[in-house]
Amino acid sequence: MDKNVRFKPTQPKYVSLMETAYGPPSQNAFGSAVFFETLGKDESLEKAALQKYKYFAGETWDRFGEDAWMSAWKRVYSRQKDANHDIVAELRGIEDWDVSQSIPMILEVVKDADFGKFALSKAFDATNVTELMVFNLGDGGAMSGVLIAGRRHNNEATFLVFLMD
Repeated sequence: MDKNVRFKPTQPKYVSLMETAYGPPSQNAFGSAVFFETLGKDESLEKAALQKYKYFAGETWDRFGEDAWMSAWKRVYSRQKDANHDIVAELRGIEDWDVSQSIPMILEVVKDADFGKFALSKAFDATNVTELMVFNLGDGGAMSGVLIAGRRHNNEATFLVFLMD
């Protein structure tokens, strides 16, 4: 593990690890970014994931229009309650063709692939992760990607957004 990882006092260590591997929140609409928030007890994880997607797309969301960005949006995976918590295996097992093209970018093409997988595991494999979803993203044309959303029993939610052209 990188000993230079800095932890923000307002977020858990696993979020800082994710940000080190995949980047902090941004509106770049390209690459990857990690988002963290505490959801309301009854707040939908999918709705929160969509908000992170819109934020990440930034001004391009309005420029290309919601119809373009939502054309690819769909949930392609939900972790079952009794499933083994193994985010790397779960991602590799997704059969959706569009999403399967993005998975190697998240797992193998990051700056430090082993650290990236370690960070993913810390964020999404903990026993207190009660909900995990994976979504397909894109603008209906050049951009495609994936969004991973996880919620813990205390309603802490972590999101990894990845878009490439």
